[in-house]
Amino acid sequence: MDDTELYREQILRHYGPVITGRFLGFRDSYTREVKIGQPLALAVFVTASVIGMLVRMIRSGGSRRKFKDLKKGPEYLVTLVRLRDDLGQIYEVEMHGQLPQSALHRGDLVQVRVLAQKDPDLPVKLQQLINLETLQPFRPWVPTMWSHLGAGLLIQAVLGTIVTLAVATAWIS
Repeated sequence: MDDTELYREQILRHYGPVITGRFLGFRDSYTREVKIGQPLALAVFVTASVIGMLVRMIRSGGSRRKFKDLKKGPEYLVTLVRLRDDLGQIYEVEMHGQLPQSALHRGDLVQVRVLAQKDPDLPVKLQQLINLETLQPFRPWVPTMWSHLGAGLLIQAVLGTIVTLAVATAWIS
C-alpha cells in the first residue's frame, strides 16, 4: 500500500441543484458520442437524397455525406471539474463540452448548477457555471443531433419530402 492510498481525499457526490465552492482544477478529459436516433437519421438521409439526385442530374459533382457518417453521432469532450466548498469537502462534477480558457482560474469562487445523470454511477452533470469573482455565467456547449446533421442536409430533407409528396400526389391522381 503506498502513501496515495493512505491519504486519498474523499470525493463527495452532490445531488442538490447548486454547489458553491472554490475551483480546484480540471481532471483528465475524454470524448463521448452523442447518440443519434437511426430511424430519424435514415429518414433525413433518404429525403435529402431525393434533392441530391435531382442536383446531380442537373450538374455533375458535389459532395455527399454517407449514411455511415450520419449515424455515428458527434463526439463531445467530457471533463471532471473539482470544487472545494467552505467545509473543505471536495466535489467532482462532470462537464460536457468546453468552456473558454479564461473562464476559470484555480481558486476562483464559483457557483455550479448541476443535474443528475441517467447512470447513477456517474457524477452529476454541470449545467451552468457562474464565476463569482467575475460574475460571468458560462454554459458549456455540446453538439446535438441537429447540429451534427447540419442545416444544409435538413433543408435538403425538407425539399426532398415536398418533392416526394408532390410526385406521389401526382401519381395517385
